[in-house]
Amino acid sequence: MVTEFGVELPDGRLLHAYDSGGDGPVVYWHHGTPNIGEPPAPLFETAERLGLRWLSHNRPGYGASTPSPGRGIGSVAADAAAVAEAAGVERFVVMGHSSGAAHALACAALLPQRVVAAAGISGLAPHERFTDRWFDGMAAGAAGSLRAALDGREAKAAHLAAATGEEDIGFLPADWEALRTDWAWFDDIVPAALLTGPGGLIDDDLANVGPWGFEPEAIDRPVLLIHGADDRMVPAAHSAWLAEHVKGAELRLIPQTGHITAMRQGAAALEWLAGTL
Repeated sequence: MVTEFGVELPDGRLLHAYDSGGDGPVVYWHHGTPNIGEPPAPLFETAERLGLRWLSHNRPGYGASTPSPGRGIGSVAADAAAVAEAAGVERFVVMGHSSGAAHALACAALLPQRVVAAAGISGLAPHERFTDRWFDGMAAGAAGSLRAALDGREAKAAHLAAATGEEDIGFLPADWEALRTDWAWFDDIVPAALLTGPGGLIDDDLANVGPWGFEPEAIDRPVLLIHGADDRMVPAAHSAWLAEHVKGAELRLIPQTGHITAMRQGAAALEWLAGTL
């Protein structure tokens, strides 16, 4: 059973957090865009078998977490530390999917005293460092959405308002199948993320194309990067770039796999993380 609770921050903001409980080692989950922070139910069985405890939160602007316009990727570290402190957790591993992968890496870079290891699935590379190739291989719908974010908040909001829902965001047929079957969990957390409006999504994408607030080379924790070789939402070149810039990072490129189906490697990622504890 996952317990939900609020964490009040020194600046007056509130974070909506999640804790699966227990006394096992903690995996701090970082969600994608647009998602809420509810830990990934399809991985609960594996986590239970490994004796792992989930901890997570909604990023600002999602659900009951207070918006924080202008937040960057690196700002997640202080928020995660506050949630961990409230839950009585000193050290943990981190795991994230899609835009959540960069947030997991932020914690590894900026909270070395707390973070033991990090796993990122289908993650983005920093735009300011990978600019020349950042959009290469990205589906038109995904690229258009992120290009709008480069033009600022108003342009991103206008792009969202004009969306028809028929844009090619880069999902493979297998990704759509996964959303109907073993990863139908996304069908619950995506609508929940948008219940209070698109603010969290907009802030996420502005952060995705903005400065990260840390350098990947600063990470000195073990890192596992998993990416679908056929991902067209976030092309695999992003994780390949990260693997070149994070010392000692392990890269697993999964053939015939896309953005959502890469999460079928989540159990393997948990196995790897458990081995670092």
